[in-house]
Amino acid sequence: MKKINLAITGCLGKMGQQLIKSSKLDKNFNLVALTENLKIKKKISGIEISLNSTETFKKADVIIDFTVPKCTLEILKIALKLKKKVVVGTTGFTAKQEKIIKNYSKKIPILKAGNMSLGVNLLMYLTEIASRSLGGNFLSKVYEIHHKNKKDYPSGTALMLGQGVAIGRNQNLNNIMGKKFLNKKKFPYSKKINFNSVRKGKFIGEHEVRFSSGKEIVSLSHEAFDRALYSDGALIAAKWLMSKKPGLYSMRNLLNFK
Repeated sequence: MKKINLAITGCLGKMGQQLIKSSKLDKNFNLVALTENLKIKKKISGIEISLNSTETFKKADVIIDFTVPKCTLEILKIALKLKKKVVVGTTGFTAKQEKIIKNYSKKIPILKAGNMSLGVNLLMYLTEIASRSLGGNFLSKVYEIHHKNKKDYPSGTALMLGQGVAIGRNQNLNNIMGKKFLNKKKFPYSKKINFNSVRKGKFIGEHEVRFSSGKEIVSLSHEAFDRALYSDGALIAAKWLMSKKPGLYSMRNLLNFK
């Protein structure tokens, strides 16, 4: 198999650094470009850090992007011009930005996911099934733990799981979003979905969805031990995207969930 020429944006960020490490261990990839949004005179693995530009992405077959929404849209604009495939792990897009991405995907293949972990995406799928199957007789809540320096709560993954519950109930998450607790030892169920976020230590990420009828509890959970699971997932997504036509894909498509 011919090696895939890979460009990594936001290369000095946590995910950028992890992607570089993981790509060097994967014989399917040839790292050809590393970028940042500011001009930085530095080389990583013999590659000079560049600005996002047509020239920088010229040799790439696929771009993996974990940056910020504004930067991602600039990268997609360049990718569209060059007809490059893009894996997007950036989160926090507005509805207007989501629409722009959807329009770009009519011309180039884009795989976009708020979490690249195969396990987390399986967990969301199982959450939808459980929510649909258990129905209105069960109340649900979402619990998550992350390291002490993570400021936002609930986490993007916790909200993904809340979305899974909402989809199973055939409702909009905004309409059934309950209370958002921080660092509570215990937190209640309600007719809406309550969230509890714990920030402590060096936890990479633990997530749990619980369904309770008052007589029994069903729980679904996932624990991350190594950040490499996210970069590994992004590289799997990049390989998968190589054979795809223009369109907006997700990890759900990759995992072949209905």
